[in-house]
Amino acid sequence: MTRRKISVLMGGLSAEREVSLNSGRNVADALRGLGHTVRCVDTGTDLLTIVRDLHDHRPDVVFNALHGRFGEDGSIQGVLDWIGIPYTHSGVRASATAMDKDAARTVFAAAGLPVATGRVMTPAELEPADPLPVPYVIKPLNEGSSVGVEIIHPGSNRRAMVAQSWSFGTHILVEEFVPGRELTVGVLEDRALTVTDITPAGNGTGFYDYQAKYAAGGSCHELPARIHPTAFAQARELALAAHRALGCRGASRTDFRYDDTTDPTGPGRLVILETNTQPGMTPTSLLPEQAAACGTDYAALCQWMIDHATCRT
Repeated sequence: MTRRKISVLMGGLSAEREVSLNSGRNVADALRGLGHTVRCVDTGTDLLTIVRDLHDHRPDVVFNALHGRFGEDGSIQGVLDWIGIPYTHSGVRASATAMDKDAARTVFAAAGLPVATGRVMTPAELEPADPLPVPYVIKPLNEGSSVGVEIIHPGSNRRAMVAQSWSFGTHILVEEFVPGRELTVGVLEDRALTVTDITPAGNGTGFYDYQAKYAAGGSCHELPARIHPTAFAQARELALAAHRALGCRGASRTDFRYDDTTDPTGPGRLVILETNTQPGMTPTSLLPEQAAACGTDYAALCQWMIDHATCRT
């Protein structure tokens, strides 16, 4: 193994800043344990400072541990391509497309992949009336980690309040609520890992929200998922197909809703929710857990990502 100078980009300005800091610290510790020289860079608002830091210290590789806006929407990827420093995860186009849920839905649909019925609208259009039969889901177009996600249930009076207080951009994605389970599948380049069945804990929102994702004990992960074998195989195939349709490189993770409520003995219905081009690397994160279940421990996963780092367009 070649020892390298690695800069870990972490923190950032998005709603997922704390998650990114946690991911970055864990990645840095693992890479140092492998003998690499690691520098952590907590990115801020001054792009010039980031560029100067990378120019002055000139790492061999950047490990991109940023989440959310600027970190996984193609922005920092474009900067790194311009500087000419290899970096982990997907490039500009795949990152920007995957981060925009409406754009990603368009790509998935064009590739024949299953997506939920939905539409994009403004908060003013949402406020006066339900745009879909209840229950339905309200999502920001370009946030991760379920930030800003709301489920509107029958009899709820939250729709107008959500619309009036919307702070996640000028538009909203509204999708049908797909009953059943939450599944996820990690992909490492050209290999789909296993399928995880995610059950949120406690008596909170009842879906895989920010708290369930990152709080200790916030959710129960069962892997491999105990689902119909046809659905298991299909989830892995769809995750790899989504990875390829978006043009992802390195690691990704695709999340699904799996409706097995109408016929528990059949394969059920799988719907793609989104593909994450910067999967979390915290102790409770799903991709490291899946990789470990498939024989790749945390440090080896970090090394694999470094080995697959490159400049991309």
